[in-house]
Amino acid sequence: MRQNPERRTALIDAAIEVLAAQGARGLTFRAVDTQAGVPIGTASNYFPSRDALLVQAGQRVFERLDPGAAVVGEALALPRTRESVDRLMHEMVGRITAFGSGYLAMMELRLESTRRPELREVLTEQIRANVQENIDFHLSSGMPGDADTVVLLYLALNWLIVERLTLPELFDDKRADALITAAVNQIVPSE
Repeated sequence: MRQNPERRTALIDAAIEVLAAQGARGLTFRAVDTQAGVPIGTASNYFPSRDALLVQAGQRVFERLDPGAAVVGEALALPRTRESVDRLMHEMVGRITAFGSGYLAMMELRLESTRRPELREVLTEQIRANVQENIDFHLSSGMPGDADTVVLLYLALNWLIVERLTLPELFDDKRADALITAAVNQIVPSE
């Protein structure tokens, strides 16, 4: 297998775009090569199988959705209030919807994982770890609420994101912002 890390990352990013545009059935090495603008056969030199490419695409989506140190630092500087949680949830939904192809690719991977136990295992571990990181951050930062608060926000806002990406006319920006605030006000206890 080839070892050029930049080329590998470009191929994985191309796989994310193919998943978002064509679904899991459309994810072929040829489609990835075409999306990446590389010679046909390149992806097959970097990944031993389509399953390996699926798994690495799932991992890459999480890397690209990571808020980064600056956002985490800003969050830690906020007061420990429901309003701060609201601000953080707006930032998160905005960040995720800005990388809509990544989120749609993750939806495709989730659907594909119902047929591929290895992929399901990897995604379950990744998502479980991500949820736990969010719980740990929330609790250690002293924001209002408990682990269930974080899980309920995760569940509610994930479906709002699905609606925004798949049926964008259903809730315009103003309505989506109001729904995020309503979810936070209903789920997060007052100080």
